[in-house]
Amino acid sequence: MITMDNSTQTDSHEFYAKHKKVYPREVHGLFATLRNTGVFVLLGLYYFIPWFRWEGHQAVLFDLPARKFYIFGLTFWPQDFIYLAALLIIAALALFFFTALAGRLWCGYACPQTVWTEIFLWMERWFEGDRNKQIKLDKAPWVGNKIWRKTAKHSLWLSFSLWTGFTFVGYFTPILDLGQSFLKFDLGPWETFWVLFYGLATYGNAGWLREQVCIYMCPYARFQSAMFDKDTLIISYDDKRGDPRGSRKRNADSATLGLGDCVDCTLCVQVCPTGIDIRDGLQYQCIGCAACVDVCNEVMDKMGYPRGLVKYTTQHAIEGVKTHLLRPRMVVYAILLVVISTALGYKMATRTPLRLDIIRDRNALYRETNEGLIENTYNLKIINMDKQDHQFLLSASGIDNLKLVIDKTRIDVPAGTTTSLPARVQVDPANLSKVGYDIHFDLQAVDNAKLHVIEKGRFIGPLFK
Repeated sequence: MITMDNSTQTDSHEFYAKHKKVYPREVHGLFATLRNTGVFVLLGLYYFIPWFRWEGHQAVLFDLPARKFYIFGLTFWPQDFIYLAALLIIAALALFFFTALAGRLWCGYACPQTVWTEIFLWMERWFEGDRNKQIKLDKAPWVGNKIWRKTAKHSLWLSFSLWTGFTFVGYFTPILDLGQSFLKFDLGPWETFWVLFYGLATYGNAGWLREQVCIYMCPYARFQSAMFDKDTLIISYDDKRGDPRGSRKRNADSATLGLGDCVDCTLCVQVCPTGIDIRDGLQYQCIGCAACVDVCNEVMDKMGYPRGLVKYTTQHAIEGVKTHLLRPRMVVYAILLVVISTALGYKMATRTPLRLDIIRDRNALYRETNEGLIENTYNLKIINMDKQDHQFLLSASGIDNLKLVIDKTRIDVPAGTTTSLPARVQVDPANLSKVGYDIHFDLQAVDNAKLHVIEKGRFIGPLFK
């Protein structure tokens, strides 16, 4: 029989640290104001935009069944995927640029996890009070006061989370139709699933997991150091000025006491949403929210000490070396951002809302007509991505005396629709000297000279010896 002594059991149990709930203290100041402004602006846009109408349709709608994506005055189709790819590249470069410049600005002020957690913390304070009251409430027995406060808080959390899920689905299903279906208890199975899924995800991440998402689940915390250098702005504690730490009376002379400016009030720890002590140095758990900067400045003001014991600075500044804003990586990121953004803007401004897809009949390479002509068959797909109906003329070129045979001379294509058109191209074999030729199909709108595309096709003929 194998036995285990108490010390071994204790060591085994302590291998995994038990999670301790973080109770962030409310803080006021410049950076708190910026963070709150970001919460109001970002959540305001998120919840308002689906209800905004633009030219008779929802301002922003990703209509997956119809394969149309409305973004205000623009309508994108799956064929416009290149624009999405460019936007993702720009977003990635912007993240790299601002991270190299000022650290985790995204995490501290604009990340959805930060934004929704902040609003959930506000709700928690409404029902449970400030940090000290929350700690006291959690330690109290489950009696009437605790039960109704916890119930009210979670009810509001769940309601807000479901509204979040409902709004998210409203970006993919017209939100007015979604709202009517909801009021009639007639939501479809997929809409119901996604509303509940994103609602519960919001409830779990912003209400329960909070800082654990940033510390354990978010990959950005792990690879951010690759984008940092000694000229990157970070939040840092000035240990040369602050240490040795110690409490003292407001009018006490710190030099006489042999103490630094840090009064060891631990408020910088109490306001941290991830529960770290910034005085221990730069840590990957720090999301750069600058709450510790605001609260430390308040303490310094009360003590009559200069601000900036905890502040935005750089590693070079801490070491007494000049900080360089312009450095190779910043220049490269900036150039790439400008070039790609300019190219994307130009491409979208000159975008032609018309597409012609040419699908060659692969069942037969070619056939010979009764007149002795060599014929290839095609299926043409005309996509009118404009907001108006148009009539088009189609022609083909590329081989001498080429003949295009189609059912109609003028092709009517309603706005936002796709029309399939069978077409045959016939050529006299006397004009063919090789097996394959590139030919061009020219599609021109009758009422708009700017709606004009030319697409290349392939004509296959017989092998001549």
